[in-house]
Amino acid sequence: MEEAIDAAIENATCTALDIDMVVVANMLGEATNDQAHLGAMAASLLPHQPPALRAEAACASGAVALHTACAMLESGKAETVLVVGVEKMTDVPGSVIASALMGAADAEKDSPSGLTFPGIFGLITNRYMFEHGLTRERLNAVSARHHKNAVSNPFAQFRKEIPAEAISASPKVADPLCMLDCSPISDGAAAVILSTKHESPLKIIASQLTTDALSLCDRQTVTSFAATKDAMVAALQEADITRDQIDCIELHDCFSIAAIISLEDMGFALPGEGINLYTNHESQITINASGGLKACGHPVAATGIKQMIDIAKQLKTSEKTYGLTHNFGGAAATCGIHILEHA
Repeated sequence: MEEAIDAAIENATCTALDIDMVVVANMLGEATNDQAHLGAMAASLLPHQPPALRAEAACASGAVALHTACAMLESGKAETVLVVGVEKMTDVPGSVIASALMGAADAEKDSPSGLTFPGIFGLITNRYMFEHGLTRERLNAVSARHHKNAVSNPFAQFRKEIPAEAISASPKVADPLCMLDCSPISDGAAAVILSTKHESPLKIIASQLTTDALSLCDRQTVTSFAATKDAMVAALQEADITRDQIDCIELHDCFSIAAIISLEDMGFALPGEGINLYTNHESQITINASGGLKACGHPVAATGIKQMIDIAKQLKTSEKTYGLTHNFGGAAATCGIHILEHA
C-alpha cells in the first residue's frame, strides 16, 4: 500500500499535503492479515493524516472506493482524494482464501451446498454452453488472449504467453473450467488521486454503481448479469457518449466465462456471440490490454483501481479518447463501471 501511494503522489500534479481525504478498498484484511481499520493505516502513511475510510464490496471494492471518492468530490466534502486498493492474499493456506472469498456469496444459500467461486462460475459456464453452444475449445481463446497481452505489461503477475490448447489441458478445477480459466491468488496494491482542484488531461466522465441479488438462486438467469447491464446503460447516459465511442476496456475476467458474458451485457456483442470478440481478430475494441485479472493478477480490492490506471496508460499512449473499466463483486452482485476521457 505504501509503494502504491508513493507512486501515485510522485506521478500527480499535487503534493501529499494537498490530499484532504483517503478512501481505502480492501476485502480480506481481517482474514489474511488480522488487520482491519485500514483507513487509519493508509492515512498514517501521509504526513498530515487526513480523514480516511474503508470501502468493501468483495471484488468490486476498488470500483466502490472510486465511486465513493467521486461522490465526495461532487458533494464538495473534499477537493482531492487519494483512492488506494490493497490485498495481501498469499501468506495463508488456500483453504483459508477459498473460505474468505466465499464471503462474497450468500452464506445461507450458497456456502452450505459446498460451492466455491470456481464452482459457481463452473455452473454458469455449463449453462451458457447449453444455451449458446459455446465449446470448450473456443473458450480457450479468452485466457490465451489475456496472457498474450500481459507479456508487454511490466506489472503483470504472469508475463508468459500460453497457447490456447494449453488452457483446456490444464487441471480441471470446476468442470468445465480449468486452472487456466481462473484468475490467480495475488498480492498487490493500486492508487490514484482524484481532484476537482488540480488539473489533469484525464477525466472521469461516468461513475456508476449497481447491485443484483447476492445468490444465483434469486436470479432469473445465470448467463447474463443484470447489474452489468444496468451500470453500462447508466454510465453511457452520464458520460453522454455512445458505446461505439469507447476504444478500450479493462473488464472483470475473474473466470474466462465472465469476460464473454460481460461483453454481451455491456452491449459489445449479442447474447451467445461474446467469444467472437476473441476469435475475430478484426475487432475494433481493445480488451484487457493489461492481461486482465487472469494474467495481470487479481489482488481483489486493488483490481478496480488498477483497471483505472491501466486505462489511463492506454489513453495516454494512444490517440484514443474514451476508455471503460468494469469491476464486479461476487457473481456480479455488485458492479461498478467508470468511463475515462483523455482530452
